[in-house]
Amino acid sequence: MQRGINLQMARFLVRRLFSIFISIIGATLVIFILTRLGPDPIDLYLGDAQVDVTEEYIAMLRAELGLDKSLPEQYARWVWNIAQLDMGYSIGTQRAVKDIIAIHIGTTLKLAAGAWIFAVTVGVSVGVLAAVKRATIWDYLGRIFALFGQATPQFWTGVMAILIFAVILGWFPAGTLGRQEGFFFKWDNLQHWILPWIVLGWPAAAGIMRLTRSSMLEILDSEYIKLARAKGVAPQKIIWKHGLRNALIPPLTSSLVLLADYLNGALVIEIIFSLPGIGTVALNQAVYDNDWPLLAGTVFCFIGIYVSFAFLADVLYAVIDPRIRYG
Repeated sequence: MQRGINLQMARFLVRRLFSIFISIIGATLVIFILTRLGPDPIDLYLGDAQVDVTEEYIAMLRAELGLDKSLPEQYARWVWNIAQLDMGYSIGTQRAVKDIIAIHIGTTLKLAAGAWIFAVTVGVSVGVLAAVKRATIWDYLGRIFALFGQATPQFWTGVMAILIFAVILGWFPAGTLGRQEGFFFKWDNLQHWILPWIVLGWPAAAGIMRLTRSSMLEILDSEYIKLARAKGVAPQKIIWKHGLRNALIPPLTSSLVLLADYLNGALVIEIIFSLPGIGTVALNQAVYDNDWPLLAGTVFCFIGIYVSFAFLADVLYAVIDPRIRYG
């Protein structure tokens, strides 16, 4: 029996790994094609100085960048370099792309982790409360919380949060990270993150709340819960041991993909609160400056993060719910 379960899990993992491999190959093809559809990389590298260089220098630079090869050879070389974490050098700063990403990804990781913790904690708590207190004021307040969270644009929420809690009330800083010295969780450092975490996490908390509420209501109306009530099991035990344990499967597995979304999609929040994260780098330095090595590196980084967390979510779902392994 155990051997059969292990074989099913192995087959499931092989299928998922193969799909990830195909996804990454497709993503690299799209990125490579898009970078080659733009201006000549040599023109971007030289900029206004190209009028002062010789044809021999341009030919040498083209050979150094591998642009004198055929497109398949260029693609193969680029993929090989990416596999070795060699993403090239930024056109604007002439620094290694991987070094630029390494400097700024810490801010994005802190922003995404804090928002994820807020979203999961608040979303699950409010969802359980709304399900247990169905058709009461708590249920209606929870649904209003979810409605505003999903209907309000994040840029508007961020601006209003700064206006109310930073400018008018003065409870939190308006933006930037300050000096960030010493222990991260001391208030002088933490206060700069509170508003960004809440603004980024609110829409996801609303979605998790709806998902938890619907799952919890379905579980509470199931036959084995009715049987437990008939046998006189304590309501708290029914809710926390039998109800929540099964209702958490959808929100917890989807929360891993949610974390990947935060790592990839925190651009708006980083701009509003002036946070020097990887999203700001991708927009301000890569897109505005036509810095295609930096743009390709950051996009590939986003894709790698998303695919990795999606794979972890699939594995976690398969471990929690064995029926998934047969899919």
